[in-house]
Formats: sequence, structure tokens, C-alpha cells
Amino acid sequence: MNRLGSATSPYLLQHADNPVDWWQWGEDAFAEARRRDVPLLISIGYAACHWCHVMAHESFEDAETAALMNAGFVCVKVDREERPDVDAVYMTATQAMTGHGGWPMTVFATPAGKPFYCGTYYPAQSRGGMPSFRTLLDAVGTAWREQRSEIERVGDDVAERLARTAAPVGSGAGGGTSAGSDADAGGAPDSTALAASVARLVHEFDSVHGGFGGAPKFPPSMTLLQLLRHHARTGSPQALDMVRRTCFAMARGGIFDQLGGGFARYAVDGTWTVPHFEKMLYDNALLLRVYTLLYKATVDGAESDGGAGVGAGAEGETGKESAFFARVALQTVKFLIGALRTSEGGFASALDADTNGVEGLTYVWTPSQLRSVLGDSDGEWAADFFHVTSQGTFEDGASVLEMLGDPAPDEAARYHRARITLAAAREERPQPRRDGKVVAAWNGLAITALVEASLAFEMPRLLDVAVDAARLLADVHVRDARLVRTSRDGVASANPGVLEDYGCVAEGFCVLYSATGDKQWLDLAAGLLETVREQFVSDAGFHDTAADADSLYFRPSDPTDNATPSGASAAAAAFVAYAVTAGSLDHLDDAHRALGAASQLADRAPRFAGYGLAVAEALLSDVPAAFVCPGPFCA
Repeated sequence: MNRLGSATSPYLLQHADNPVDWWQWGEDAFAEARRRDVPLLISIGYAACHWCHVMAHESFEDAETAALMNAGFVCVKVDREERPDVDAVYMTATQAMTGHGGWPMTVFATPAGKPFYCGTYYPAQSRGGMPSFRTLLDAVGTAWREQRSEIERVGDDVAERLARTAAPVGSGAGGGTSAGSDADAGGAPDSTALAASVARLVHEFDSVHGGFGGAPKFPPSMTLLQLLRHHARTGSPQALDMVRRTCFAMARGGIFDQLGGGFARYAVDGTWTVPHFEKMLYDNALLLRVYTLLYKATVDGAESDGGAGVGAGAEGETGKESAFFARVALQTVKFLIGALRTSEGGFASALDADTNGVEGLTYVWTPSQLRSVLGDSDGEWAADFFHVTSQGTFEDGASVLEMLGDPAPDEAARYHRARITLAAAREERPQPRRDGKVVAAWNGLAITALVEASLAFEMPRLLDVAVDAARLLADVHVRDARLVRTSRDGVASANPGVLEDYGCVAEGFCVLYSATGDKQWLDLAAGLLETVREQFVSDAGFHDTAADADSLYFRPSDPTDNATPSGASAAAAAFVAYAVTAGSLDHLDDAHRALGAASQLADRAPRFAGYGLAVAEALLSDVPAAFVCPGPFCA
């Protein structure tokens, strides 16, 4: 029906049967727009996106709407996870034009790719002051025919303005600098900047529910890594306490799957109760690292304090705390291996938020459903224990399971029996779809997390799993020190790796070498980092796309750590890991330079520089290897 049938992206394949004449992103689509002299309609989303599915069902599957799209536009469908560079430049335009962003993203652009009208979800029928999608199509088509020169002027103006603001932040020119240098010169944050960042985090911390900010509330995984390293470097009890409180609250709330393990993308409230049900690889990889390192911190605290530990009493003795964090970490491992591992040894991207078009269908329970599965007595007990109320905490009287406290000692067997029985019953329900594409960067994060967990919990099997994922990346994604970002079923896509991919994969390879001593991983990391130096760094600083990549209307360079590490932060982490494992100190200069943006964000917006600040903590440590080289093979 369209040109998406050969795609490696499950998201694009979901649209392969649409009556819309979709094109994949590329020069062919631009050439067709020039040939027909019509605008591009660029629709950007991802497989686990609820509102992407809604708009697809309402508009893209509708024959009359599709006819309007086909007649007036060249329609391009983009998976933002395959092409984060395309997503970044058009999200910048969307936010500049509308003041907000999100997915699905809907962009109208000139045949040269310059955006002139942007938005997100549009309904099939006008409502709440929002035009229907058909109305919008008619209006844009009319404007293109009757006000062409004005539209092209707007596109040129938007592209020029955004290009001027897109230069790398705080990287400076020239080579690396030493720690503690001024941020404007491109140096990493010094101890004063890191202390200021923690002070800001203390001010922004939710002391009641943990985490930062209100609804919607996202797991602050990279900020928690920073705080754990800050505690390890300075002994700060405040830093550790923020991590503890947040990790307890998340793991006891509905954002953590109390039956199957693993964390959802975010909570729709400020109390971690009701999740947005999609589960992402990158969240769970980063949170596995957090809970593993928190386990180690509390075990070390218990040993050094004779069993009292930091904050003992808030959740009982510190030994019980460390056991709790270990349990959450290992249940997250079970989710990663059981739900996301592919037959080729890598990890799939995500599980959808919806099941058969309904949010939460797989996961939520009513009291009557619990009684039906467990019997009246155990069902009533489980409803009370998991906070499943008659009113419901979610929708239509259903609740998301929470675990607000531990079972009493004489109820432990009852809890385990109920959990196993409910998990088995849930497996009989319809299940959410899995986005089976393998993303290089996110698999790099998973490799690092699995190696750290393998060593912390003395579980060699996890190291084997990490090696399998690394082999898939080496065999399918790496060619002559260049990375392909995605693959599916062991087949590489044509999507080029971005800086985030190079950084996260190189860091994962270095950490894997530290545990195995197998030099192939160190050699692969060296090649990837040399490509970073040659392709992703200019006098202006670090860029998210390679110098020889297809040009966009500006070259993106996002300085912030958001759902995943920024390209610059990921590169900095890899440079430090390689310096420590290979004994190559000149790579520390590259790390310092890559952290220039983190310096500028440290005291103003530290939550958007968490990974970079965590790397800076390692640089300032007396023993950096203790932070970035968990295994015995370090220089």
C-alpha cells in the first residue's frame, strides 16, 4: 500500500497498511516533493506511544483523510527512536512555534525540509479549540497554493534562527582542559559546581514522595547516579538520602511492576501510583545501575557503621534496605531478560503502553478479579496488601498494584504465593506489543548495567548475557569503526549512529573489558572513540550527528540529559572509561571538553545534566576506576 513494508522499524511497519502513501525519511521523499511541488507532511512518533496509536486510528487509517494527505503532500513517517537527529531538529521547531512538544509530532515543511507549521496530536473532530486534522490539511494546502512566498519566507526564517541557536553549548574551541577550569573554556564541572548542583537538587527534592517535581513524574535515573557518586566521593548523607527515599518510593509504587519487575516510563501523578504503562529499555537499564549501586552503598554503609548505616530506621535496619534494593535490581534484570531480550542476544526497545488499544489492560486489577484468581480469603488479603480499592486508583474501578510495605514475617509465604499466582494469571491476558528493534545506545546502557549487576551480586550468568548483547552490536552494528543505530531480527538498518550511540556502546565495551579482560572489547571501544574525535567534534564542540551524515536544516547538538544521556555526556563517560581501562590519559582531555555543557547546567538545571555530572564526579574522585571500572581489568 505504501513504502513502509521494507522498514526495520516496528513503528513504521505498523503503518505499512495505511491508505496514506507514506515515504520513509530520505532524499527520495524530498525529490518527490520537489517534483510535485508540494509540501512535506512529516509525522514523527514511536511504537510505544499511546497518542501516536490514537492519531493513527483516527486519521491515518481513514480513507478520506488519507486521500487529502496524498493529494496535497508528500507524507513521510519517521520513527524518532531510529532517527533521533530528525526528531531533534523538528522538535526544536515545534517547541519554538507552539511552546510545547510531544508525540505524535506533525510537521509541515517545504520541499527543502524547512518547517513552516508544527504541532503534535490533532483529533479527527475539532474540539477544545483544536482544529480537526482534516481542517488543518485544508488550511495548509490552501496557504501553500495562495501564500507560497510567505510560507517559504517563514521556513527560511525558522531554519536560520534555529541554526544560529544550535551551536554546541559550553564546549569551547581547541583541545581539552583540566578539571576545575572555567565552563566557558570547555572544562568539566569542578567541586564547587558539583556542590552547587547538589544544593539545587536538595531545594527541588520532593521530601514526601521522593523524586523531583510534580505530575507527570519521571524516574530521575541519571540524577540518582550523580547523587550516588557524589555520596561516594564526599560522604554526603543528603545525597544518599535523596536516592534512598526516591528509590523506595518508586519501587513501592505502581510505576514498578510488582508482579513482573521493571519500571514504566513515568507516573501520571506525583506519587508514583499510576504509570504511563510503556516500558523502555533505557529506563530499566539506567535504573538497574541505580539500584545496584544503591545496594552496594547501603551494604558498605552497614559494614562501615557496624550495622547502623546511613538513615537506618526509615525502612528498618540497613541490612533490610540493601536486601530490598537488591530484590528490585534483580527483578529488573528478570524483566530485561524475560521481556526484552531478543533471539539474537540483544535487547528490544520497549513494550507498548497499550494492549489491544487500551491503556493498562494487561496490568490493572479490581478486587473481584483478585478474588476470582486467589479465592475469597487470599483475594481480600491481596487487595489490602497491594492497595486495590473498590474505587480504583486507575480507571473504571481498577487499580495498579502497589507494595506500600513489606509483608509481615508470618505472611511472607502468602505474599509469594499470591504474587506467583497473579503473575501466572496475568500471562493469560492479552499482552502489549513489543518494539523489537535493537537500538545501539540503549543496548550499550544495558551492557554496562548487566556487568555491574553481575559483579555486585556475584552472578556470572548476567555477564554472559552482557557478552551476548555486545557480540550482536559488534557483529551487526559495527563496521569499520562506524555504528548503525538500529537493527531488527539481526538485520542492520540504514540509520546512522549518532553521538549517543558511540558513547554508550563504547562505555559498555570498556566496562565489559574490565570484567572479562577480553581485549577485543577495548579495541572496539578505541575505534569508536576515534570516530567520535574525527566525525563528531569541531572547533565549536560536540555534535550529535557525524560530519559526513546527511544534512538537516541545522546540525543538532542537544546539551541536555533527558530520557537518555546526551551525546556529549555519553561520549564523556566513554572517554573516562577508556582512559581508566586502557591507561590512555589523553582521553581525559576529551572528557573534560565534552562536559562543558554540564558545567553550565550544574547550578541552574542539574536535573538536565545528571549523566554528565555523574561523569564529573568520577573525574574528581581520588580513584576514578572505582566509579567507571567495576571489574578487575583496569590500567
